[in-house]
Amino acid sequence: MKTLAIVASMLGLASAHMEMSNPPPFRSRYNPHTTNIDYDLVNPLAADGSNYPCKGYHTSFNTPQGASVATWQPGSQQTLSIVGSATHNGGSCQASLSYDGGASWKVIKSWIGNCPLKKDWPFTVPSDTPSGEALFAWSWHNNIGNREMYMNCAHVTIGGNNGGSLSGRPDIFVANVGSKVNNCRTVEGSDVLYPNPGPDVENTSSRTAPPTCGGKMARGLRV
Repeated sequence: MKTLAIVASMLGLASAHMEMSNPPPFRSRYNPHTTNIDYDLVNPLAADGSNYPCKGYHTSFNTPQGASVATWQPGSQQTLSIVGSATHNGGSCQASLSYDGGASWKVIKSWIGNCPLKKDWPFTVPSDTPSGEALFAWSWHNNIGNREMYMNCAHVTIGGNNGGSLSGRPDIFVANVGSKVNNCRTVEGSDVLYPNPGPDVENTSSRTAPPTCGGKMARGLRV
């Protein structure tokens, strides 16, 4: 019985049952525009980085399946919702926006520790967020289990007539997806301490560790 319990525990860590439900991402069961659901959205990005970003689904942007699912005003309060059961003891998460089809991402919120141990994660759309069509991403680096990165993306519309810029915000943190993207890895059993979390950050972790990038600890490094 004890052996079966250990095996069940290991299988629980191997199954990555977490995904963003709001805003509903591309190819999601929660997205009203989806015509061919990808039930593997709960799984991490490929270890070699071949489907970074967005598991490759950012290419659906502005197609019938990739229509906008939310309209947000600069300065408004919004909620990122994450559902599933295999939380991997939490970890650290980020919310990011891209205006160039996923080539670059700017972080608008960082949560260090305990993410995603609850469903709803409130954040503020920065007042300087440019108006227009954008990609929104939830990314997560898990605390325990294999060294992985999870990422779901959605098409959102930023309303108003705001000519702002997010250029002063940090780039999304990327790790555990091989050298094709970068050479960073997070530390097993710790919540990754983002080198550049941005001005809007919540740190509720009791145990953090910086990532290693190229074999060295990353401190204040843009990746």
